[in-house]
Amino acid sequence: MKYRHAHHAGNFADVHKHVTLLALLAALARKDKGFLYFETHAGRGVYDLAESASEAAGGIERLQAARCAAPELQAYLERVAALRRTRGAARLYPGSPWLAATALRAQDRAVFVELLPEEARALRRALPAEDAGVSVRIETGEGFARWQAALPPPQRRALTLIDPPYEDTRADFDRVRTELAAALHRFPTGVVAVWYPVKDARDTQRWLAAIERGADRPMLVAELRLFPCDSRVALNGSGMLIVNPPYQLDVRMGEWLAELHRHLRAAAHAAGTVRWLTRPAA
Repeated sequence: MKYRHAHHAGNFADVHKHVTLLALLAALARKDKGFLYFETHAGRGVYDLAESASEAAGGIERLQAARCAAPELQAYLERVAALRRTRGAARLYPGSPWLAATALRAQDRAVFVELLPEEARALRRALPAEDAGVSVRIETGEGFARWQAALPPPQRRALTLIDPPYEDTRADFDRVRTELAAALHRFPTGVVAVWYPVKDARDTQRWLAAIERGADRPMLVAELRLFPCDSRVALNGSGMLIVNPPYQLDVRMGEWLAELHRHLRAAAHAAGTVRWLTRPAA
């Protein structure tokens, strides 16, 4: 596996993904009952932006220089600042496991799966779970297989983040679609957030249409597109597919995604969109 997220940490796609993640965690925490948080492709948890300086300049650093009004954007920026205060390092960036572990409560539980042993070891060093009193387990293995084995969770509430490297783009898209269908068959009410790259928009639309045909759950699609979506080579946009989204997430996301687009846009044709792929039953 050649992909290393350290080379892309803090880019516009990370910003989009991580603001969405924190908003989902906050929505689930509105109920007292605990839930399972599961990641299929966890990574190392904390990154040094020296390895991704050019991409971070168009993502987290551009957002930090802006005046953000949306509470979701403010909460995200505060989490980034909290990591840097805690570690005494101004160029660190939190991955999704660190953000989740610091947002979960004592009654919640987290499972992070990472395929690469060295990345899993780095994740163990990065997480503050023991100090925070959060129940966290880090596993080394194949994330999709571990996810299927964990369903349905004893808590009967769960949020899963799926964020594979998409090295073999077509095969990875197909794998995500089939694993998502299998998981929803086992646990239809689970909340699932799938990050996906937007390269050629036609490929993306075909994939989303195939997912729509194979599932009858409410699904929300949010995309942040910064460059023309007609190339399979470049990362032109960032997408989030959210299955069983919490109540009014679409409303709030429409507001903060529009603001995020204004702060990060790189060209006149950039766009931030939120739409229902399949709507909730009336």
